[in-house]
Amino acid sequence: MVTGSRLFFFALLAAWGLERLLEVALSRRNARRVLARGGVEVESRAFYSAMVAVHGLLFFAAPLEVVALERPFRPLLAAAATAAVGAAMALRYWAVATLGERWNTRVIVVPGEPAVAGGPYRWLRHPNYLAVVIEMAALPLVHGAWITALAWSAASALLLALRIPREEAALARFSDYEARLGDRPRLLPGRRRGGLR
Repeated sequence: MVTGSRLFFFALLAAWGLERLLEVALSRRNARRVLARGGVEVESRAFYSAMVAVHGLLFFAAPLEVVALERPFRPLLAAAATAAVGAAMALRYWAVATLGERWNTRVIVVPGEPAVAGGPYRWLRHPNYLAVVIEMAALPLVHGAWITALAWSAASALLLALRIPREEAALARFSDYEARLGDRPRLLPGRRRGGLR
């Protein structure tokens, strides 16, 4: 049975999915522009495909868990999780706006261009990834899909643990990344280098 809370959750997921599709379109446009300026892609297509799959499958796993396992709607948890998703989206939009056409879902670096150190990058090296981590945990919890929240948080953490060092190595190789952002924490304010911090 589709209840009001499920309709809200499904609508939120649909909006999130639409937003992701719009991001893919923006990413493709930005990739064309950055590659035309001499950008170098430093990530395998297979790894990128795995990241896309994790994001895409969340769109199906969360509602499946809610329906199949009859997850209850808990208003306080839903409110907190929805607020967390909203905050994560705001952080990601800020990161995207700060990077401009250099923002991409792929790892493409333009040799010689200075690293971006403004906006949320004043405090974190990877605010966009922090937003992703928050979304992967919070979005399923809007309707109590805690198994999906745990599984997708773990998958996201694993992928980011592999991706971030590669991305940072490419940025350090092709730009002044270490000089401009090397002393900043990766994902959590107040923490210094190492792991996913």
